[in-house]
Amino acid sequence: MKKICETVGFLVFVQGAAGLLHEWFGWFHLFGLVQRLPFIGGYSLFVSIVLVVTGVAVMIASDAIKE
Repeated sequence: MKKICETVGFLVFVQGAAGLLHEWFGWFHLFGLVQRLPFIGGYSLFVSIVLVVTGVAVMIASDAIKE
């Protein structure tokens, strides 16, 4: 269970980082999922920041899980 939480946290973090890089530099057109969601509208920068923070929080919280 610990590895699953670490993996999910890492994937959420990577999606947030890819969204930030896309917003700031125009990179990762095909990799980021944040830009493809139509209901986000003009809030993709804020959603990317939330994804980065959530990914870090999940990875930190996964250390509390005992195997």
